[in-house]
Amino acid sequence: MYYSKNAGSSFESVKRLPAFYDGDQYQTAQHEVISKDGTRIPYFIIHAKGIDLNGAQPTLLYGYGGFEVSLTPNYLDRIGLAWLERGGVYVLANIRGGGEFGPQWHQAALKENRQKAYDDFIAIAEDLTRRKITNPRHLGVMGGSNGGLLVGVMLTQRPELFKAVVCQVPLLDMFRYNKLLAGASWMAEYGNPDLPEEWAYIQKYAPYQNLRAGIKYPVPLFTTTTRDDRVHPGHARKMAAKMESLGYPFYYYENMEGGHGSGSTNEQRAFMNAIEYAYLWKMLK
Repeated sequence: MYYSKNAGSSFESVKRLPAFYDGDQYQTAQHEVISKDGTRIPYFIIHAKGIDLNGAQPTLLYGYGGFEVSLTPNYLDRIGLAWLERGGVYVLANIRGGGEFGPQWHQAALKENRQKAYDDFIAIAEDLTRRKITNPRHLGVMGGSNGGLLVGVMLTQRPELFKAVVCQVPLLDMFRYNKLLAGASWMAEYGNPDLPEEWAYIQKYAPYQNLRAGIKYPVPLFTTTTRDDRVHPGHARKMAAKMESLGYPFYYYENMEGGHGSGSTNEQRAFMNAIEYAYLWKMLK
């Protein structure tokens, strides 16, 4: 959307994209939850006005929590069409590791403190059940890249909290992440797995290393791209292969183009989105 300031010191619309859905039909609220260490963690929740929040709403919880990236309210074009219009609830988590409250919010979850970001996300998931918005049978999570690591941790640490996990272009093998593509540049964020004292805390949450036999996991969807030049597709491939070797069901889709994204054309991106939301509705309805 573009605005022009006129002589009267007010703004008028010059040009805007068309509305993809009727945003007036929805409402947004902000809540807070107390994380494991006592820190207040905010999150946004969006749903249709007048919806019956009976504790069983299909709910999608999205997070990132890294690299000082701020998740703030924005126009949800695809989510509006594919999720909200069909009756889903969308939740945006502002966990530590992001930049929503400045550098300290980011630094609070670096290296040996990484688990704090995951504890924040878990606290939000539990709060959604406590507020009778949803329950674990109808709660799914989504995240990409560092957010893919986040939801990979959810899969392995708290599988009973979720029915669906959309793990997009993820980091998962944290023992070798610094050997793959741009991984070495992220050691200030996660730590150096080649140093025993740093691997000691990384290995506690590393999803690939913590996938175990004999545990009831939700059936996840892993997505990646063959030409991802940032997070190596080997992360998703290895996680899927390990799940297969342990006898766990999963979904996997790898696009051959697109880099660190969901495709190189609008058609490819639409197809990827269709796969993800079809999966979510299948799992959470």
